[in-house]
Amino acid sequence: MSAPVEVVGGPFFEDLRVGQLIASAPALTLSDGLAATHRAIVGDRLRLALDLELSRRVLDGEFAHPALVWDVANGQSTLVTQRVIANLFYRGFVFKRFPSIGDTLYTTTEVIALRQNRPRAGRPATGLAALRVRTKDQHQRAVLDYWRCAMLPLRDPQGLTDHQTNLDEIGASVDDHALSASIENWNLGAFRESLSGDHFADLTTGARWEIAGGDVVSSAPELARLTLNIAAAHHDAASSVSGRLVYGGHTIGIAMAQATRALPNLVTVVAWHSCDHLAPVREGDTLRSSLELERVQELKGGGGLVHLHSRVSADRGDTGEDVLDWRFVGAMA
Repeated sequence: MSAPVEVVGGPFFEDLRVGQLIASAPALTLSDGLAATHRAIVGDRLRLALDLELSRRVLDGEFAHPALVWDVANGQSTLVTQRVIANLFYRGFVFKRFPSIGDTLYTTTEVIALRQNRPRAGRPATGLAALRVRTKDQHQRAVLDYWRCAMLPLRDPQGLTDHQTNLDEIGASVDDHALSASIENWNLGAFRESLSGDHFADLTTGARWEIAGGDVVSSAPELARLTLNIAAAHHDAASSVSGRLVYGGHTIGIAMAQATRALPNLVTVVAWHSCDHLAPVREGDTLRSSLELERVQELKGGGGLVHLHSRVSADRGDTGEDVLDWRFVGAMA
């Protein structure tokens, strides 16, 4: 008599319970090869991630690109969301510290709250899972601690659960001090003195940039695999009637790369205010963006934080569509 076959594919909405903690994602060591491959896919000119000597002068280490770090954290959290339909929000997204090349990242994902969506005629049942994602390094130092919300299908397309938690209060607000805590020991003066061009003091609130030249989205499943992202929507064309989707972090990574063309002396990204995916992105789309400086915040030791708004659209043949609305906080020297 043959043994029963177990289907391996990640939990449905009904399988989740509040307080459930998933800590079995593989750890991942940040390496030069990993960083170079990531850069080849999303492209970037962030100086600290490219220039080892500058990185050593500013933070006494080999800086790991923040987009690589958040892609790994998100990828490690997909053990819970392998069946994800969409990601609804990110909250409290701020770096506690920035890891270096050679550090190893460990991520746990906790189910914080659950809410089933209102049934709609002709549509299978879905629910929202609010997840707390915590990433630490090999010394148990906090790197990221944030919330994200994923939409998942129910196993029973007509199923009903009693999960009705209000998700509006999920996630902590971030105060101004927390935004700068991850870089308070950096030598921003060394960055400023090493490079010509515009720095924090040269920027004016309300400045806007239209980044000329788009970037094609390529190697989408490769980026997902690189960062341990096993969400079926990014790998399996049969997972959705609309076909395979590009991982949202891929779009964000390209938006950040374009932002560094507008602000070549951007030191790093320290936090996100909000991140809204307005429409799906497909491999082969060409992404274009604009950038606006909404607010500046001086730091005591010189330099400051810049609160930026990136808007991204996708070209598809003769048509275009807005796909990303991203407000984030950068550091300038």
